[in-house]
Amino acid sequence: MAMRNVSAAAGELPEVNFSDAGGVRYLHLGTEWVQGSMLIDAPFAIELEYVQRMMAGLLFTNAASVPKKRAMQLGLGSGALTKFCHKKLRMTPTAVEINTQVIAACRGWFKLPRDDARLQVIAADAALEICNPQHRGRIDLLHVDLYDQEAAGPVLDSAAFYADCHALLAEDGVMTVNLFGRNTSYAQSLKKIAEAFGPQALWAFRPTREGNAVVLAQREPSRPTRDTLLLQAGVIESRWDLPARKWLRVFAPLV
Repeated sequence: MAMRNVSAAAGELPEVNFSDAGGVRYLHLGTEWVQGSMLIDAPFAIELEYVQRMMAGLLFTNAASVPKKRAMQLGLGSGALTKFCHKKLRMTPTAVEINTQVIAACRGWFKLPRDDARLQVIAADAALEICNPQHRGRIDLLHVDLYDQEAAGPVLDSAAFYADCHALLAEDGVMTVNLFGRNTSYAQSLKKIAEAFGPQALWAFRPTREGNAVVLAQREPSRPTRDTLLLQAGVIESRWDLPARKWLRVFAPLV
C-alpha cells in the first residue's frame, strides 16, 4: 500500500497523502496512520466502523426531521461524515478544517462536493470557529474528530472546548467525539465532557478493535427505553444503511 503525495501543506501543517488498497482509499497526514477512508465504488457511504458510530446522534433524532437539520464536523478527515450528511441525509452540514490541503485532497480524491446552498467547508481553527456567534445554538449533530498526524490524542480536549461545543447545539442537539489515541486518558476526557454537558448526558460505545472510543453527549439528557432505541435503530437501518441495531449491543449511558 504505497502512499501518494497530494500536496505539501504550508507552514507547519503536515503533507497530505492517500493510498489505495482492496477497493478502499485512505487519507494520511504524512504518516502511516489512517485519518479517514472511502470505498472507491461507494464514495458517499461510511467505510470505517468508528465513523459509522459517530452518526449515533440519529438514535435521538426524529427521522422525518433529519433533512431540516444542521450538522457540523470539527475535523474533515476524508470527508466521510460531511459527505454522508450532505448526500445521504440531505442535511445542511458545515465542516471546519485547519489544513487547506486536507480540503483540497477531499475535493480531488475523496469526492467531497463543492460548497452549495447546503454544504459549507470552512478553512479555520475549530477552537476559534465554534465561537462564531452564527453557529451558536443551531447545530443538531456535532461530530468532533480532531487529531494531528501522529494520532496521539485529541488536539482539542479541554472542559472549555467542550463547553463551547455544548453552546453550539440546538435544543435537542447531540455531540459525538472520537477519543482514540495512544496517549489519551479516556477517563480524563470523559470528566471534561461531563463538566460541560453533565454526567447524565453521556453515552458511550465500547472501543472498536482499532481502539476508537466514541462518546455521545446530549444537550438535554434523555433516557429512551431500549425498545424505543431498537425501533429508531430499525428506521436508521432501513433509511440510511447504517448498522444501528448492532450499535445498541455496545452502546449505553455512562451513569
